[in-house]
Amino acid sequence: MAKQKILIVDDDNVIAELIQLYLTKECFDTKIVNDGDLAINEFESYQPDLILLDLMLPGMDGYQICREIRAKSDTPIITVSAKGEVFDKVLSFELGADDYIEKPFEPKELIARIKAVLRRCTPQKKEEPVLNQSNNIKLVSFPDLEINLTNYTVTYKGEYLEMPPKEIELLYFLASNPNQVFTRDQLLDNIWGYEYIGDTRTVDVHIKRIREKLPDNETWRVFTVWGVGYKFEAKRK
Repeated sequence: MAKQKILIVDDDNVIAELIQLYLTKECFDTKIVNDGDLAINEFESYQPDLILLDLMLPGMDGYQICREIRAKSDTPIITVSAKGEVFDKVLSFELGADDYIEKPFEPKELIARIKAVLRRCTPQKKEEPVLNQSNNIKLVSFPDLEINLTNYTVTYKGEYLEMPPKEIELLYFLASNPNQVFTRDQLLDNIWGYEYIGDTRTVDVHIKRIREKLPDNETWRVFTVWGVGYKFEAKRK
């Protein structure tokens, strides 16, 4: 079985090599990039399974790197930064990061977060759509909307929507339980897994992205229950 590859993007080579040492012990294949301007090229040539991304870099900063990678790939990104303000964390998530860990960090925690993110994301990589297995198809349908978790597709008014796997899983879970309210913690447990260490704002960011792609319909909508959580509201006629 091929080793999973991790791209370490950090201008502090001491920290980068320390991370590389711990990851090598965990049997990961790694590559270090110290310059932001080189990160995109290395990402495309190395094709990592996960990226550890510092925010403050010479050349292109981590925010722009995250934005550019997200425009073309769903490869998991964990931001590793000394910037610990809420603004930096929220912006990182909004740009597409899957997790955020502050420096200084405990190596064991970093490894745990990496493994948790990879567990969530690795099974979601689509290859050929699974078709013609009627007994096993995971499909929910509403007027103008079809969510197929078997082949990770969402169709709205007959058109396929481009959605990352985690957004599809979240939408499918809510739509499979119409009019049932779920807290952010419940959604994290059901979609990200109980071992998830990240912030509950991850749910808010994914809901926001889903709403940007799916405007409210006359018969259904993704609805915020203020102070509680979210639900897929199927309106009764």
